[in-house]
Amino acid sequence: MARSSENIPLPEPAYSGNTPLEQLLQQRRSVRDYRAVALQLSELSQLLWSAQGITHPQGFRTAPSAGALYPLELYVVAADVDGLEPGVYHYHTRSHRLARTGHGDLRRRLERCAVGQTWIGDAAAVVVFAAVYERTTRKYGERGERYVHMEVGHAAQNLFLQAEALGLDTVVVGAFHDDALAELLQLPDDVQPLLLMPVGRGR
Repeated sequence: MARSSENIPLPEPAYSGNTPLEQLLQQRRSVRDYRAVALQLSELSQLLWSAQGITHPQGFRTAPSAGALYPLELYVVAADVDGLEPGVYHYHTRSHRLARTGHGDLRRRLERCAVGQTWIGDAAAVVVFAAVYERTTRKYGERGERYVHMEVGHAAQNLFLQAEALGLDTVVVGAFHDDALAELLQLPDDVQPLLLMPVGRGR
C-alpha cells in the first residue's frame, strides 16, 4: 500500500513532570477496563515521545538500543483522540509527526486480531510496537533478535510510566495473530508486530 503524504505535527512533549519516578513505579498497574473518554493529542504526543522520542542531537532516544540501531517502529490505531481522525498512523520519530496510513475506526477488527480481547476495542487508541529485525541482526546476527525483544520491553515500560504520569491507563498485550495484524495495518513486509498497548482512562 502506498504511504499517505498526510503528515500531522504533534505537540511538543514536556520534558519535566510533577510526579516522582518512585511514585510512578509504585502506582503502575495493568488496566483493562476503559471509559469512553477521548485522549488529547498532547497526551498521545507525550506517550509516543516517551517510548521512542529523540533526546540528543545525535539521535539517541528515550529507550536504549543495541548499537544505537533503533529497529522499533510505532503505529497508532486511533479512534477517540481529539484533533485526530480515526485511522492508523505511523510515528516518525525524528520529526515527531504522525503519517496517516489507514482510515477509519479499526478497533473491533484489531480486537479480533488480538483473539477477542475486548479492552483492545474499548481503548481510545492502541499503540502498536513493531520492529525491523534486520536493522539489528545485520550487525549482531541471530542474537540481534534477542536485543530487539529487550528493546521493546524498555520502550513499553517507558510508555507505561508516562501513561501513569498523565493519569491514563494501559496494559501490554502480546496475544494476537501476527499475520492478521500485519495485514490489517498494512505493515511493510519487513516490519513485524511485537506488542500492543491500548490506552484510555480506566473506570
